[in-house]
Amino acid sequence: MLEKTKILEAIDYIRELGVDYGDIRVKDINTEEIRAENGQLKGLSSNRSLGAGIRIYANGAMGFAASSDLDDLKTLALLAYNTALASSKLLEDTALLSPKEPAQAEYSTKIEIDPFAVPLADKIALLMECNSIMGSVAGISNYSAMMDFRREHVIFADTDGSCIDQIFYQSGGHLSALAMGKDDTQCRSYGNIWRAGYETIKILDLPKYARIIAEEVVELATAEPCPMGEFDIILMPTAMQLQIHESVGHPTELDRVLGSEAAFAGASFVKPEDMNGLKYGSEHVTIVADGMADKGLGTFAYDDEGVPASRTVIVEKGIFKNFLTSRDNATVVKQNSGGMGLSDGWGNLPIVRMTNINIEPGDFTLDELISGIEYGFLLDANKSWSIDDLRINFQFACEVAREIRDGKLSGKIFKNPTYTGITTDFWGKCDGVCNADFRQMIGVPNCGKGQPMQIMRVAHASQPTRFRKARLVTGG
Repeated sequence: MLEKTKILEAIDYIRELGVDYGDIRVKDINTEEIRAENGQLKGLSSNRSLGAGIRIYANGAMGFAASSDLDDLKTLALLAYNTALASSKLLEDTALLSPKEPAQAEYSTKIEIDPFAVPLADKIALLMECNSIMGSVAGISNYSAMMDFRREHVIFADTDGSCIDQIFYQSGGHLSALAMGKDDTQCRSYGNIWRAGYETIKILDLPKYARIIAEEVVELATAEPCPMGEFDIILMPTAMQLQIHESVGHPTELDRVLGSEAAFAGASFVKPEDMNGLKYGSEHVTIVADGMADKGLGTFAYDDEGVPASRTVIVEKGIFKNFLTSRDNATVVKQNSGGMGLSDGWGNLPIVRMTNINIEPGDFTLDELISGIEYGFLLDANKSWSIDDLRINFQFACEVAREIRDGKLSGKIFKNPTYTGITTDFWGKCDGVCNADFRQMIGVPNCGKGQPMQIMRVAHASQPTRFRKARLVTGG
């Protein structure tokens, strides 16, 4: 990692150029991934990415330059400056950044065990133990276990006077078991990934769940297809995370709303004038973007534009309230940035990204939600998804449906449950959310957006949530 003095010297040089604004982001990212499949070590990688990105605004235009060569930041800054000047000659609208206060700060993810200090042999032994457990279950056709670790050191400085030093840790574990049925192959999975240390792996207790998912996927392979029609359903947090992500998170990103994403990842049905008026769901639906949530992959002290993390209400009791914003678009809706300007590395510009998009707890226990269903299903673990480019019509498939009969789980499971809906109509069918005792933070380490593509890490905290008369469209 480059010394801060060198970064601040480059900031002084940028000021001397007479720019409107300039910032530098240096990111040093270390990752480790280990995977064991069918009793053999199949993947082991360790990577490091170190470089700097410099963004400069001059004459109302923006220029950006990035490099892994950190020996001459002044030359890199000059390249970004000249790019801004060239862009200004073709500029139609002057770039306007929302204001922020300069910050001097340090931050680090709270961890108990440094994942990179744990012996590799111990990690491999645990994965092989999980493989052995899953492989011992008759009927399993394929099984795998993996771990994923990340350490990201970020230094941000700008011409406003900010200098922010942050260190983030990410640790996760995942299991997958497959079994072949007569007409198809079924999958059951388990795992999670948090901003935390190796204690995550201990909390997940992978060996315990290795047997649980292996036995259940064998049962699932011979299960009946899930019935089709309108049924009351309960989505567990492992299914809710995608429902929130695709039908609330993405459509409320302001750059997508304004058309910046339309050519690649689609736009949104939400419009700027919908703030404080659009009925997004029922009164049970309150959803927030919380950049400070415990263990969330979208948790930080400051975003990649030097804006402090915030807790922004997106939907309040069913009414749409706020967009996800960064400095370059928040002024369109007459707001300051919500602290959602993020990049996946030093080589890309910050764009609007989700932080931790969470549904707030309700007042129900899980038993109370179940008891309110005469006949329906509890759906667990998303396995595929489809949604149109305006985020209106969706179809999500889950790994398993658990039958609810006369207000109780019957013990019967069905395969291939798939539900469909229209975003605001579906959220309007929500009539119950579990209380905080059932809350889970689910990490999503592979959210793709942007051109060039940026893969970001976000998260969603939720509880089991009930929806009335949801449409199940296929069980085959």
